[in-house]
Amino acid sequence: MNKDNGFPYDGANGDGDGDESADALLEATADALLEEELRQAAAVLDPVPDFLRQLALEAYALHDLDARIAELTFDSLVDALPVRGVTDAPRMLTFRAGALTVDVEVTGEGLIGQVLPPGSARIEVLGGPGAARPVAVDSLGRFLSDDPPRGPFALRLRTGTEVIVTEWLRA
Repeated sequence: MNKDNGFPYDGANGDGDGDESADALLEATADALLEEELRQAAAVLDPVPDFLRQLALEAYALHDLDARIAELTFDSLVDALPVRGVTDAPRMLTFRAGALTVDVEVTGEGLIGQVLPPGSARIEVLGGPGAARPVAVDSLGRFLSDDPPRGPFALRLRTGTEVIVTEWLRA
């Protein structure tokens, strides 16, 4: 503050305080240059693997703008009490989107599940570098996949009127 009038120094009186904005600009420029150097070093020393880059692109490409997100309401890894002596229990998941519920059991052999209320639907298992894998749904809303998910996965459910996508989970 200027001792005479209470206003901030404008640097015109020769006391050097007008350099604060120039110092801040130089510091911001130096930070930006350092950040760019670190990005280049990381690209050379620790590049993003091609499969991970492809997975990210596919996950973004699979994004359905009109899809509703089914909320994970139960996950046996978090919500269930452990059973003594059981070491390889299947993972039980429940997703909800409005009145629709999807129950899924994830095992080392694949997925087993049911859509409630039952009706005509198509399910796709999303995940990995491959394309979405379609899974047949019977008239009672039951479905079965003999291919267990590896890594992150989600389910895309297509009913006659809407598309619903579950949250992404790690198998």
